[in-house]
Amino acid sequence: MRIDDPAVIAEARAVFDRYEAALMANRTEELDAIFWADPRTVRFGITEILYGHDAIRAFRAGVKSYAQRVQKRVQITAFGPDVVATHLEYERVGTGLIGRETKIMARIPGEGWRVVSAHVSLLAGVDPGRQERPAGGKP
Repeated sequence: MRIDDPAVIAEARAVFDRYEAALMANRTEELDAIFWADPRTVRFGITEILYGHDAIRAFRAGVKSYAQRVQKRVQITAFGPDVVATHLEYERVGTGLIGRETKIMARIPGEGWRVVSAHVSLLAGVDPGRQERPAGGKP
């Protein structure tokens, strides 16, 4: 298996960029088309847990707009010719909140690249369950 074939990375990046543009413009039909139309598709969002393309489509239909964001870092890893993992670190415009998004994409026969799994989260400012250590590292 060839890791990070430049041609595969370029194909995945094109889908990634298409998705980002559609998300920022809230082009729901295009967003839906990028996800695999299958009940096994999963999307964990900031406020939702969605199993299946129908649930993802229903969620998107209710979204009026998405928070605008600026990409801070994109990392794409290709595992052979048909599977990629994309990772995005972004900053929400106006709030400074840092978000993370991971997508697993697969080349589906007869369909091309589709997102089969996605996870979006925001980085919490402070984890209330974590006790901070004083300077020097001792509790």
